[in-house]
Amino acid sequence: MAVDVILGLQWGDEGKGKIVDYYATDYDIIARFQGGPNAGHTLKLNGQQFVLHTIPSGIFNDHIINVIGNGVVIDPVVFRAELDNLITLGIDVKSRLLISKKAHLILPTHRLLDAAAEKAKGKSKIGSTLKGIAPAYMDKTGRNGLRVGDLLLESFNDDYQFLVNKHKALLENYNFEFDLAPLESEWQEAVEIIRSLNLIDCEHYINDQIIAGKKIMAEGAQGTLLDIDYGTYPYVTSSNTISASACIGLGIAPNQIRDVIGIAKAYCTRVGNGPFPSELDDETGELLRKVGNEFGATTGRERRCGWIDLPALKYSIMLNGATQMILTKVDVLNEFDEIKVCTHYDLDKHELNNNKTERVDRVPYDLHKYGITPVYKSIKGWNTEIKDSIPELLEDYLEYLEKELNIKIPMISIGPAREQIIRRTAESII
Repeated sequence: MAVDVILGLQWGDEGKGKIVDYYATDYDIIARFQGGPNAGHTLKLNGQQFVLHTIPSGIFNDHIINVIGNGVVIDPVVFRAELDNLITLGIDVKSRLLISKKAHLILPTHRLLDAAAEKAKGKSKIGSTLKGIAPAYMDKTGRNGLRVGDLLLESFNDDYQFLVNKHKALLENYNFEFDLAPLESEWQEAVEIIRSLNLIDCEHYINDQIIAGKKIMAEGAQGTLLDIDYGTYPYVTSSNTISASACIGLGIAPNQIRDVIGIAKAYCTRVGNGPFPSELDDETGELLRKVGNEFGATTGRERRCGWIDLPALKYSIMLNGATQMILTKVDVLNEFDEIKVCTHYDLDKHELNNNKTERVDRVPYDLHKYGITPVYKSIKGWNTEIKDSIPELLEDYLEYLEKELNIKIPMISIGPAREQIIRRTAESII
């Protein structure tokens, strides 16, 4: 059996957690393949809202094994709090959760370095979640990182102190004041919890399960436009968020990927700084934020809001090889008489192209260094509450998106609860 991938096609916050949970019952294994506690996958079950930062979104299903892959970075303190919340709910986490020994650990000094670096940037700051993600990935690529499997080694304490000393020297260069002792004490306690869990060689485990015919879903975090290579650099996350990363983050070959399901909102949002061509800094943007309750699940920050962006979606669909797209938060647009769709960008390339403006339907090399004017198409809104069926004008809108993006939209989400999904086809889409 092959692996299906679910990931975000925008700047994150597309509603991936709910969709993963919706499909989870069809799978034996849900595996996170990248990112860290900067992710916030929100699920609403039985009237209660849950936010998962590190643990895969299949954890609420008792027959599913949830795997944290080697591409993930884990903060033991955040992880422990998440674990405690689930245990309080009566969930037998230990029997449902496996952690790759090759996943890297976020140290308290990683968080301090994150804060110091962001402070030093001043007005040019990226908008980091300050979770220590970037410094942890830097140590990983710099071959200095500590991995979950290192917790089982006798040399762990020495290896930990060596890395901490390196971080302290860097913090001195930032002239950043800190008190490490309480952070370190909390971290060491949380590390013991991880030691007590089921630690695996993820690449062997996943491939064994594929051979055994198990159904596996790879769950992505953040969104395509935050990819370290293909996102709106430097306003991106520190990992690869596209479907190819599932291979690296779990230890599987590319030919094991079957379907790639892309999740997109019916409009666009973004947290933090960085280019956002279709952003609405007006009453309409504020209305989208209010109706959509657009506040970060991880940071609590207001999300920037704007109309749906087709050039960006085409780009994401191409990069991921997406086989289908699920549109979420469609209900947020219910009260609009008119909906706009960004179809092209007008690039102000005066310095590069003899004072000419170029109209494109592709994402250019460096979005934040061009003057960009979005080109919109107006579409009549359905202007009614969506219940059990899709209004005719909404169906027209979905068909328009399918044609422009050359991808099927088999279902839509009309609210945060698991049951608030309308399927447009009776056929199985996975």
